[in-house]
Amino acid sequence: MSGHSKWHNIKLKKGKVDGKRGALFTKLSKEIILAAKGGSSDPEANYRLKMAVEKARENNVPQENIKRAIARASGTDGEKAIEEIRYEGHGPSNVAIVIDAATDNRNRTASELRFLFSRHGGALGETGSVAWIFEPRGLIEVEHGPLDEDALTEVALVDGVVDVRFDDGSDEGRSIVSTEPAALAAVRGALVAKGVRVTSMVLGVEAKQHVTPMGDELRAIVAFLDALEEHEDVQRVYANAELDLAQLETLA
Repeated sequence: MSGHSKWHNIKLKKGKVDGKRGALFTKLSKEIILAAKGGSSDPEANYRLKMAVEKARENNVPQENIKRAIARASGTDGEKAIEEIRYEGHGPSNVAIVIDAATDNRNRTASELRFLFSRHGGALGETGSVAWIFEPRGLIEVEHGPLDEDALTEVALVDGVVDVRFDDGSDEGRSIVSTEPAALAAVRGALVAKGVRVTSMVLGVEAKQHVTPMGDELRAIVAFLDALEEHEDVQRVYANAELDLAQLETLA
């Protein structure tokens, strides 16, 4: 969710994110496992795996951890298999939430997420409880570098692109290009051909309708989203809340 990624950028700038390297390494390793499980174990033949490995290296994950994660995808190491599961529910102020998780114990993960929802005044729902509020989208993270919003939008004028969410609050200069699901790979290829560096891509969801929390409601929603994203089984969080950047600055 673009608003919440801006919140993380603000916190990083102000030094209010502690170094939870262990949890980060776990998330990045799980992405490598899932990428290798879904295709070739060779990063050069599996673009999702290649990006997962690059992101792990950017975050200083040891090479041994990366190799172990790729090996685990084969299921021959004796450890429990990692699977992708999508959860849905309502958070504070009835904000709709979709979570993509990676776990080796779905019962444990469901129980822990149910607790987090309840603790923050929400409720974990059944499959389909909020899915109707969202629509499938390909989501491509790119480094826009020196390009401004107009220039990036012009570069991204490719068949299948739905929207460009420019993030001028990111120190790394990263923005999101959303696509029709079936066009994800083709758009990624077109962007790379134009010299744009793609840092991740995923089949996710985007909200069709939004709410704009303010004041105490915004504070409660941000606290809930933070709690979800700190959970080591949670890979991605989507919400139908538009987070106001100016208000987020006051919370940081």
